[in-house]
Amino acid sequence: MTECWRIMLGSLKWLALLLPVLLMAASTNISDDVKADFEAMLNEVKTLPEAEKLSRVNEYFNNSVRFISDQRHWGVEDYWATPYESLERRAGDCEDFSLAKYFSLIKVGVDPEKLRITYVKAIKLKQAHMVLAYYSEPSAVPLVLDNLIPQIKPAPERKDLVPVYSFNGSGFWLNKMSGRTVRLGGASRVSMWAKFLEKMAEYDPMGLLETPKSSTDLQQ
Repeated sequence: MTECWRIMLGSLKWLALLLPVLLMAASTNISDDVKADFEAMLNEVKTLPEAEKLSRVNEYFNNSVRFISDQRHWGVEDYWATPYESLERRAGDCEDFSLAKYFSLIKVGVDPEKLRITYVKAIKLKQAHMVLAYYSEPSAVPLVLDNLIPQIKPAPERKDLVPVYSFNGSGFWLNKMSGRTVRLGGASRVSMWAKFLEKMAEYDPMGLLETPKSSTDLQQ
């Protein structure tokens, strides 16, 4: 192999390592037209009854974002994209769908304590999956907002999903075999959550992190 080829191969290796970093750095900002569309949806949904807020936000992201794995999209095993990144690139994986729906619903007035980002096992897919669960009351059967299907269904009707744990901005819950959930502390147990919030704090042009305080306690 000539020296020229060695240099070229070395450059390609460095490019392969740097590409995911460059993609992440270039994808943070949201364009004006995408931002305007997102804002229009949120403003339109704000005045609707809560059930309709769930339906509209779920439909918006399921239609606006196509599923793609983090490995194909970002070149890394696990990456939690902000709602801005998901909408700008019109792509994301299950965590990205769930996070976008979570922050959007809070922005339009849904109590954050009614929402839990939930890690499940998808039986048919034979892999880990993430959905957003909505609890109308602390002891209510949750509704599941999922990118796999368009309908929002009560958790017992989702036989294809086995819940493992859930979290939101104030807590972390472990799911028991009995179906109960046990609170085990704060969301700091989820390492990716802290990293995600740091990234959102650096770029949040629509104030999605400016969530209202809640008095609802969903401990079970």
